[in-house]
Amino acid sequence: METGIRKRNPRGEGSRLRAELIAAAAALLEETGSEDAVTLRAVARRAGVTPTSIYPHFADPGAILTEVIRDAFAALTAELRAADQPADNADQHLTSVCVAYIKFAETHPDRYRVMFARHGRDRTAAMTAPRSIPELGGADTFGVLVQAVARRSAQHGFQSDPQADATALWVAIHGLVTLRDAVPAFPWPDDMLPTLITRLTPTH
Repeated sequence: METGIRKRNPRGEGSRLRAELIAAAAALLEETGSEDAVTLRAVARRAGVTPTSIYPHFADPGAILTEVIRDAFAALTAELRAADQPADNADQHLTSVCVAYIKFAETHPDRYRVMFARHGRDRTAAMTAPRSIPELGGADTFGVLVQAVARRSAQHGFQSDPQADATALWVAIHGLVTLRDAVPAFPWPDDMLPTLITRLTPTH
């Protein structure tokens, strides 16, 4: 829904407008299911400002989408950390983290898709060059999963490579979310997640 022209923020509160622009872009993405709908003009209308008000903050729609993705990863990390609480049962703990991941992806399908697929159309050498995990977007999100996997292995007294196991589990969960969205008619087993956790994060 488009809104009227908003009141100008007081001097020194440009960061508030920046946050409102990002929120407007995220809302457009969720409502339309298409990143192509996130244009400067559309974001301006949604935020209730003139298009020229955007330029001091974002040069183009791609810059806004980058911030939408950054905020999405922050929100996902917060969801996982909310599930990542100390628990005596590390198996249940890891399951809770994975369930939180899946719930986020299913609740925000278009935002989730753009988090991982946006750069598929315009890859550059700088984008695809190998980097360490801390340098990548979503590093904090992945870190929560690694910690949950490590806790489970430790509780079972099993020495493993938590990062490698978490990578395999992440690939599987991402595939599950993506395929369930793409092929909803497939008879997906109810115990799919427990099966993935058991097979990909061994404890003996």
